[in-house]
Amino acid sequence: MSHPGQYSSFTDVAIVEAVRTPWIDLGGALAQVSPIDLGIKVGREVLARAAVDPAAVDSVLAGSMAQASFDAYMLPRHIGLYSGVPQAVPALAVQRICATGFELLHQAARQLEQGVQLALCVASESMSRNPIAAYSHRDGFRLGAQVAFKDFLWEALYDPAAGLDMIATADNLARRHGLSREAVDRFALDSHQRALQAQAAGWFEPELVALGNERFELAGYQPRQLDLPRGVERVTHDSHPRPTDLAALQRLRAVHADGVQTAGNSCALVDGAAAALVARTSSTPGPVLAHLLASAVVGVAPEFMGIGPAPAIQWLLQRSGLSLGDIGLLEINEAQAAQVLAVAQVLELDRERLNRRGGAIALGHPLAASGLRLVLTLARQLREHNLRYGIASACVGGGQGMALLIENPAYRG
Repeated sequence: MSHPGQYSSFTDVAIVEAVRTPWIDLGGALAQVSPIDLGIKVGREVLARAAVDPAAVDSVLAGSMAQASFDAYMLPRHIGLYSGVPQAVPALAVQRICATGFELLHQAARQLEQGVQLALCVASESMSRNPIAAYSHRDGFRLGAQVAFKDFLWEALYDPAAGLDMIATADNLARRHGLSREAVDRFALDSHQRALQAQAAGWFEPELVALGNERFELAGYQPRQLDLPRGVERVTHDSHPRPTDLAALQRLRAVHADGVQTAGNSCALVDGAAAALVARTSSTPGPVLAHLLASAVVGVAPEFMGIGPAPAIQWLLQRSGLSLGDIGLLEINEAQAAQVLAVAQVLELDRERLNRRGGAIALGHPLAASGLRLVLTLARQLREHNLRYGIASACVGGGQGMALLIENPAYRG
């Protein structure tokens, strides 16, 4: 192999605007909402906030991991149509598991090189609506057959190639990098404290779109409906960040007897959606959220899948001609605490530049949507602190890592 992964650089690509719903715990207020309807809501909202006519959109890209509704195949198309995008504009499904949100932006940038002017990117995930599924009963059940219905959500976290679930891959990293249970619990505590501080200060509010009961009309077609549970009128903030302490985290049982990962120091399972508009910087008259400069994606050993961000970031920096010292802030998805600590150890990354508003341990990880949230949160922080470059990255189940390099368009050196 002549190189360790795939690298793409972009010129004249802007993330014009981005929004997200609140991230809501598994089984919570969004548990019965289709990811299509969550996607429509953020699609409409990002266009409204950017003051962009939906008729200007000439590409729709959308991603969702779970088959969370019977019309899941239609997710990209219906998000586009009910967001007001012209009927003639095509829609494409994009999937790179936990890096799907990054891949949406990468694919949009590539489409701009081929003549697209404005792309609507939407990622929507309902972890709650993952089905109890069977794959071998199309022809019915024979007498005495062993009926194999399984929990899709749990089974999807298992990699049969490695013979391990995702938690076990993080435990592998903890052993390889000498990470103690106390170290990973302290990281989780810090994630919660940072997220709670940001939430209390109202820091997340500008990136959130509140949800209520809403009807989505499309002339000539059946309406769609976003329905919250009885007694819930509005969903306005992330539900998972909560006060805790080290003693409480250390009382939790490890998922695997010889491991360090628990429910408290792993990412929360949540439902949510996010959207972004991608266009040419030169053709965007107003201010933009960020410049998208480059992306990198690499493969790693499935049994150590969580280390993926480290080589992805290293490859991104090498090809971009930058050093880690040039990067003001990084957002690395917190799949598991041991996984992020291992990445930080390999990169020799100081904690003060990493996930300063908390991460997925505190906020949650709606698989396809996390990448867009990481980029949105990162871009806002770069502007807030007048920093030029930022990197968002995530590990990917099966053994991959992906990273994006963005630039603050308002940077003043």
